[in-house]
Amino acid sequence: MKKEFLPQKTCPVCQLTFSWRKKWTKNWESVTYCSERCRRNKANISEMTTET
Repeated sequence: MKKEFLPQKTCPVCQLTFSWRKKWTKNWESVTYCSERCRRNKANISEMTTET
């Protein structure tokens, strides 16, 4: 499968798109964040949206 045809999602913390990875095969539907760093900073989402 070519990379351009992989499913993509948008990270709610950093707003970047990230592509499917083989390690997410079994739980792609439950993957929400692009990285561990964004998962740890999910509490900052509400603070970031209220500041603007």
